[in-house]
Order: sequence, then C-alpha cells, then structure tokens
Amino acid sequence: MTVRADGRPPGEREPGAAPPPARQRLHPLTFVVGATRELLALLGAGAAGLLVGGLSTAFYFTLVGLAFGLVFHVTTWATFTYSVGEERVELRRALIGRTVTSIPRDRVRGVDVSATLGHRLLGLAVVRIDAGADGGEGELNAVSRREADRLRRVLLARAPVDAAAAPPARAVLARMRRRWFLYAPLSGAYLFTPFALAGSVLGFLYNLGDDLGLVTRDRVARLGHDVAGLPSAAVVAAAVALLLAMPIGSVIVFTLFNWDFTVTERDGSLVAERGLVTRRSVALERRRVRGVELTDNPFERAARVARVGALVTGLGDAAHRGRLLPAAPRAYAAAVAAAVVGPVPGPLVPHPPAARVRRIVRAAAPPLAVGAVAAAVGQGRVAVLCAVLTVLAVPLGLDRYRQLGHAADAHRFTLRSGSLLRRQVVVDRGAVVGWRVRQSLLQRRVGLATLDAAVGAGEGGYAGLDMAAPDAVAFAAGITPAWVEPFLEPVPRAAGRGG
Repeated sequence: MTVRADGRPPGEREPGAAPPPARQRLHPLTFVVGATRELLALLGAGAAGLLVGGLSTAFYFTLVGLAFGLVFHVTTWATFTYSVGEERVELRRALIGRTVTSIPRDRVRGVDVSATLGHRLLGLAVVRIDAGADGGEGELNAVSRREADRLRRVLLARAPVDAAAAPPARAVLARMRRRWFLYAPLSGAYLFTPFALAGSVLGFLYNLGDDLGLVTRDRVARLGHDVAGLPSAAVVAAAVALLLAMPIGSVIVFTLFNWDFTVTERDGSLVAERGLVTRRSVALERRRVRGVELTDNPFERAARVARVGALVTGLGDAAHRGRLLPAAPRAYAAAVAAAVVGPVPGPLVPHPPAARVRRIVRAAAPPLAVGAVAAAVGQGRVAVLCAVLTVLAVPLGLDRYRQLGHAADAHRFTLRSGSLLRRQVVVDRGAVVGWRVRQSLLQRRVGLATLDAAVGAGEGGYAGLDMAAPDAVAFAAGITPAWVEPFLEPVPRAAGRGG
C-alpha cells in the first residue's frame, strides 16, 4: 500500500481538516422539464413523418424522438453533480469524458434564479451563477425552489446557511405599479419587440414550408398579386391597425417581462424579481453595487419617466441583470436610486457655452458633409435629404448641450450626458480607480476637456463631456486629491514688496 510522507494512506484527511462538500444532483424532475421543452420538436417530427409516410410513420417518428429525448435527459441528470464548499462551487459532468467547472465563491457577483411556467408547476427553478469574466459562469437546471433560495443566500452571504433556517426579513425598495405598464410604448425596445417576434415566427414558418415543399414561386407570386390588388381602403385600414397594434403589443410584452417587478434588500443582497410566464429573480451582492444609472429617451423625458440600473463590479450582462426599475416616474426612480446608493448629488453644474457650439457642430457635421459630397456628384435628392437632417440636427445639438452636467458631494459624484439616450450615473467615490483628461485640438482652442472616470463597475468608465478644462481637473482633484494634486503645477505666489 502506498503511504504518504506523513505516514497516512492516500485519501485520508489531515486531522482537523474540514470534510469535502457533499455532491448533490439536480432535481429528479429535471428531465421532465427538458422533455416538455422538446414537445414542439416532437410535433414537428410527427408532422414530417405524416407528410412522408402517413400516420404510422408519424407515430414511429414521434416515438423515436420521445425515447431519444428521455434517454438523453435521464443520462444528463445521472452524470451531473454539484457541490458548494467553503471556497468554491464545483459543477461536475461525467458522461464520456469528465468536465469540472470550478467557481471561486469570492468572485460570485450575482445569482440569477428563473423559472418558466413548466418549472413553476413542478416547483423547480434554474440557478445561474455569475462570477464575472475571470470566475466564469455556472448553471444548475434545475433544482427545487427551496434549494435555489438556499444557494442564493449561501453564495451571496459568503457563509454557510442552514437549509431549514427561516428566510431573512425583506425590505422592499421598489415595486412596479400596474398603471406604469402604460409607459411601455415610450421605449422603442418594447414598441418593436412584438413585431420582431412575429417576424421570427413567420420566418420559421416560411423556412419550414420551403423545406416541406409547401412554398413555391407560383404561390408567392399569386400571394403578392392578391396583396397588390387590395383596395386602398383596405390598405389604409391595415396601416391604422398596425399603428394601433404597436403600442398595445408593447404593453403586452412589457407586462409579460416585468409583471410584479419588485426589488427587495435581504441578507446583504439586492433581489429583483419579475415576470408573468417566466418568473426571474436576480440577486446582486450589496457590497459590489458601486452606483446606479438613470436613463431615458426624449419621449420618456417628456412624460417624466426614467429607468434605473445598478453598476455592479464585474457583473456580466449588466443591462438585464443589473436592472432595478424598467420604467417609473422620475421622482420615484430618483428615490429608488437614493435607497440603493444614497442621495443623488445636485444641482448639476452646467457646462460652459463653448460646449454648446461643439455639441451643435458634432450633431450637424455628419449630414452636412454627406450632403456636400452628394451635391458634388449630382445626387440632388440625397443632398436635399441631408440638408433637412442638418437643420434637424441643430435642436438635437442644443438638447445635448442642455443635458450636460456634473456634481459631487462628500460621498458620491454624478455625470450626465446624451439626448436620444440620456444617461446619468451616480457613483461612489471609492469606486474610482483612475482618471483621464482628454483634449482634442478644437477642445484646447476653446478651453474644454473631457474627463473620463475609470470605475470598477458597470461599463468600466464614464465621461464628463466638454467640461471647462480647469473644472475637469478640479473635479477629479476634489474626489481623489491624493492622486491628482501631485501632478498639478503649483501656482506661483506674487513677489512680496520689500525695500
């Protein structure tokens, strides 16, 4: 028998060492959810068999597909285990070869718990562990709802949590009201989502029909002829119906995604829950939240509506996982931001008048240049269109200037910019990891500068556009004086008068 240097046989733990974490399997009903997801594929196989060889062939196609899917999911469940230790989370898969995914617990940024309708009916949930770019990501599909809640508390609390312990108290920070769902048409993302989904479905049906020989050139030509032969009243009615369907569809999609949107603080984490058919719960470790971002577009701004997102260190897919409020009155959004990071500094300091000219020039220069080239090559229509766009770019540039601003207090600072998408970030001072002051040739001539704040959260950096150059330096020096002041030139003192 082989003996180690310390005299103990291999595999024996050192005295006092913690036992290895127990390996656990996914819930036994996991393969049922997987088989249900593939039901449409089985129906497609049955339909193909029906077209090829009749009812008996369709039956065998479906039976073979069901048997294969069942064996696959049972095998996947039997060969997958996970364990949660004091330092790491390990996911092991051993089918033909063994794959081990090891995630350091100290790198876990967030835990995403979601449940489709099938999962919810069976009391299951999918757990996704986000450990940033360095730590990787892991998925448990699926575990019981109670186990999902336990994993979330364990991984974000940095300490073992008893599965039988009572859930911690919840403090509600934000909750969507149903009348706010009517804000959905103000956002282009929800306004066009129903038509994107409809286009995907029509594309799938077209490809399926083409593969089955149901789509031919003659049938497409006949359909186009029938559509072109419609009376004008029918075309106008269809256009009106489409315009009415866009806002209604956006409200429906918004409701499905954000039903009962609630943000709570519990056990040192921010937990955002939302969804009607698929219920999703995203937990963000509180100590990694370094700021918030308030965004809006011109339509939302006119309605005094804003969205709120969290700036979290190393969080992947921050646009979705960091969402704290999809759409709400701006006063309520500011209150949520204050509850997460503290009061928003203000009032904002406006930028100098020279920035107004720069914003107008940057907005109008592209269409003006294209229009000049189009006029030179004889493209009159393009030149006229570019001229119209140049005129429209002037109020856009003015609005971009009006939205510029910055402010700071003893604990955090804020920067705001943008027009078509206005963004205002509120960041803890301690989140800053560096500064960069940029000046183009034109900025130097008019005394402007752009201050980039490097932040270890969110997108990694945020810019204060077209600030007065002395203000940019003073702003950075006021937040991190020990970093900036050694690089400042001393101001010479006036020579004393003496005899």
